[in-house]
Amino acid sequence: MAELTPPELRVLLAVGDEGGFTAAATALGMTQSAVSHAVRGMERKLGVVLFERGRRGATPTPAGERAVGHARRILRLYEVMAAEVRGGGAEDTLTGPLRVAVFRSAALHLLPQALERLARRHPGLSPEVRVVRDVGRGTSGEVADGRADLAIATLGGSTPLPHGLITGDLVAESYAFVHPAGHPDPRGLPFIDWEENCSSYTADWWSSQDWLPRATITAEDDGTVLALVSQGRGMAVMPELSLRDAPPTVEIADLGPGRPTRRIGYATTPELARTAGVRALIRELRAGRAVGTPGE
Repeated sequence: MAELTPPELRVLLAVGDEGGFTAAATALGMTQSAVSHAVRGMERKLGVVLFERGRRGATPTPAGERAVGHARRILRLYEVMAAEVRGGGAEDTLTGPLRVAVFRSAALHLLPQALERLARRHPGLSPEVRVVRDVGRGTSGEVADGRADLAIATLGGSTPLPHGLITGDLVAESYAFVHPAGHPDPRGLPFIDWEENCSSYTADWWSSQDWLPRATITAEDDGTVLALVSQGRGMAVMPELSLRDAPPTVEIADLGPGRPTRRIGYATTPELARTAGVRALIRELRAGRAVGTPGE
């Protein structure tokens, strides 16, 4: 099988991102016929159909989606290679973008301190942060698809991480019972939850709690849950990072020694794990990874 060249990979990525040959041609400064010819050539080399052609553009087939993800990751490695070679391999000369995917509470309370330390040590790096909902493939899917160099993700949850990524633990955070301060019967309030709060490591605990009803209010995210609890609309069970900015109108109660916890870690590809920028960020994340226990 003939190898795909970097120009072919750029065409593949452009068609996938732009959703059509004409739009990809405009983005690349090529003709539509040249883009179409390049895609046909790649399909012959790979022996698969990469895009379904139609009046509304070009839709990646399952094979095409995988190919686009690989193309994005390979082209990113070319960029990193150029930056590291120009810097002579010394970490104090790191430059260029460093792409991070992170879910909301970690973006607010775990990542900023690490980025601050990273900026002091490596001022030439330019972190680009994408906040992604921690559902489905979540933040780790951004890495698998080549849109991020490193993800901060929940590990050990009900949804397996995409195949081929490597991970490492950063923190373990406990869950706590959260309710309006001073309420006489907090367990009698409606239960508020959000989609990102579901995971295999809390499911068994959840099912064993007779006092905890099914959610009667489903919010958009943990910040909205906390606001609703603060307003007296209900009670919730939330992880520690989500409670860092809890107002005094919210009371946080320890759930005891059997309380559920969740693991937060990083995910990246084996190739990017060897790059200086990713290694530097992992060091800073590990340097500030202590998370306290709610209610303490």
